[in-house]
Amino acid sequence: MKIAVGITGATGAILGIRILELLKKASVETHLVMSPWAHATIKLETPYSVQQVEALADYCYSYQDQAAKISSGSFRIDGMIVSPCSMKTLASIRMGLADNLIARTADVMLKERKPLVLLPRETPLNTIHLENMLDLSKMGAILVPPMPAFYNKPETIDDLVTHIAVRTLDQLGIELPETKRWNGIKHLSQGGK
Repeated sequence: MKIAVGITGATGAILGIRILELLKKASVETHLVMSPWAHATIKLETPYSVQQVEALADYCYSYQDQAAKISSGSFRIDGMIVSPCSMKTLASIRMGLADNLIARTADVMLKERKPLVLLPRETPLNTIHLENMLDLSKMGAILVPPMPAFYNKPETIDDLVTHIAVRTLDQLGIELPETKRWNGIKHLSQGGK
């Protein structure tokens, strides 16, 4: 399996990093593109260097490299994750702007009908954000806002990050042992007995 990963400058760089770590653990070939602001956010929010993040990927490309192999539909790839996905990138993808390699690769996923998983990071959301997400959903993109789950009783921020990353990879059919799934509540599902 081959997956493109885009990391933008929205807050939550650790989500993209954890996804790369889990993909590496699952022996999935990764093609990484980071925006210039992703470099800044990684330094600001995480203990990782940009070089350490790049080392998690099999292939890394410049944000401006429109000649990269992932910019073409003829390159065989199984899907793309943009995590975190800034509202600027979300809007660029929706409009088909393709003015950088993240937006271009996302455009390729849509035109080739390949899975495109976006983790939009903004709050609160305005009408423009919501309309962009709705239109992208109609185009076939999968939107996974990185919202924490509490049914699995997370004890650390790392638990929350891993859960979001695992649920993201679920969208591409990648099963991982780290997954804590909802198994129901026995006494409620049996009519209170």
